[in-house]
Amino acid sequence: MRKFLNDPRATVREMLEGLADLSPGLALLAEEGVILRAGIPAFAERREVAVISGGGAGHEPAHAGYVGPGLLHAAVAGDVFTSPPVDAVLAAIRAVAGPPGALLIVKNYTGDRLNFGLAAELARAEGIACEVAVVADDVALAGTVEPARRRGIAGTVLVHKVAGAAAAAGLGLEAVAAEARAAAAALGSMGVALGACTVPAAGRPGFDLPEGEMELGLGIHGEAGVARLPLAPARDIAATLVDRILAEMAWPAGRPVALLVNGLGGTPPMELALMAREALAVLRARGVTVARAWCGTLLSALEMPGCSFSILALDDALLARLDAPASAPAWPGGGMIPEARATIAPAEAPPHPFTGTADPAIRDAVMAVATALEGAEARLTALDAATGDGDLGLSLARGAVALRALPNGAFADAPTALTAMAGTLRRAIAGSSGPFYATALLRAARALPAQPAPADWAAALEAAAEAISGLGGARPGDRTMLDALHPAALAFRAALPGGGAAALAAAARAAEAGAAATAAMRPRLGRASYLGDRALGHTDAGAAAIAAWMAALEEGVSRR
Repeated sequence: MRKFLNDPRATVREMLEGLADLSPGLALLAEEGVILRAGIPAFAERREVAVISGGGAGHEPAHAGYVGPGLLHAAVAGDVFTSPPVDAVLAAIRAVAGPPGALLIVKNYTGDRLNFGLAAELARAEGIACEVAVVADDVALAGTVEPARRRGIAGTVLVHKVAGAAAAAGLGLEAVAAEARAAAAALGSMGVALGACTVPAAGRPGFDLPEGEMELGLGIHGEAGVARLPLAPARDIAATLVDRILAEMAWPAGRPVALLVNGLGGTPPMELALMAREALAVLRARGVTVARAWCGTLLSALEMPGCSFSILALDDALLARLDAPASAPAWPGGGMIPEARATIAPAEAPPHPFTGTADPAIRDAVMAVATALEGAEARLTALDAATGDGDLGLSLARGAVALRALPNGAFADAPTALTAMAGTLRRAIAGSSGPFYATALLRAARALPAQPAPADWAAALEAAAEAISGLGGARPGDRTMLDALHPAALAFRAALPGGGAAALAAAARAAEAGAAATAAMRPRLGRASYLGDRALGHTDAGAAAIAAWMAALEEGVSRR
């Protein structure tokens, strides 16, 4: 288990203390795991129904992250995935409830219902009016349990918002409870996981999930789902979740909805945004209008990789509650979305300048470079993954495809070809390699006449190396692509008396030796420099790429 912990038994309290340390509008109840709004007035002066929620820890930012104006008045945290004890819930009620009373929003788990329910009874015995609204939004168990016994999962966050807005509007306890229950009844959720989470007290994942499989219809306490299926593309997972929710809830046709795409703790924002894209596409394809939408990790299951969809059928009253002002550390905002994705067409590129007839020798040389980059993709990927981010092989293979797509006129003469290659590689190759290659090629093109001699090619190769050094600041010995290109330029110049073919052969050998030498160099630039001595023993991927295409050029020339 790798987690940032002190004592696992103190984790929840320390987490709440950290949240209180960071949030000026929140306070921590001294003896209980309760976060509440700071500056609560005296009992008799409280004019709002208090809205309280909570449950086991491990769902952060829920529930304490939703304490604030227009949302919750207090949140109660138990141990990880364990309902808070009755006395903690009762302490929260006493701390924030006044004469208008308190509404407890409870996810439909046995422990939560028992502890929150008993706390409500004890509060009533003390003269504090209490109502309980139970959220049972998980449709995954349809056909297994009756609707009243479904679990409460991420849609609970939307119920917090509705109830908090109703309380802030000055409604009485019965009316606030009625609105919360109506929202819960109009809500359906379902989740999918790509792996398990690790409860600190257990120290190991809750279940094993083989590669290439997913758990469909899981809860939020680290448990497995209702079915284990082969991992599918995001669009198919989204369609499954949406269709199951729509089929189970069976709302009247034409009702707009609010959508919540929720991460379970281990899913990056990139993937959540992609899932939101797919969820919106599926809902719109089914003729459902999405009036509001949110995407993010709003109610997690520790570090579980996965997500859930929650869909709330709206009427005007519910929409007004969602739109009402609210402020809390984790509340994501208004949820307004456009009716359709806005896209703006890029400015048209100028007409293609390449109109001449191709020189077969130049075209063949460029195609040889493309073939070399494609053939080296796997090796370059492995080398780059060892000390960088692993994208160089794919990026250069993309560049090879772009080179093959150049029109014949791009190969009319050497300067034209290098200029065309610079433009297409600049657009095709991601990361730092694109700018480096484009700058080097442009500088080399300026050094060449239309019909270059071998000495002109030497000057062009030297200009390319200088351009890369000037752009990135690298010098020979820094363990970069320059450690292959610079010795190649020197070798080419030195071998010129033997002719152009001999010079190119010498350059190719020098590039290969230079690339191999990088394995013994301590990196001083680029991502590899962050690794220090850990990069030793690995050939620099950029230098290996230079050696690969130079070898291909040399072989092509020798065959002619």
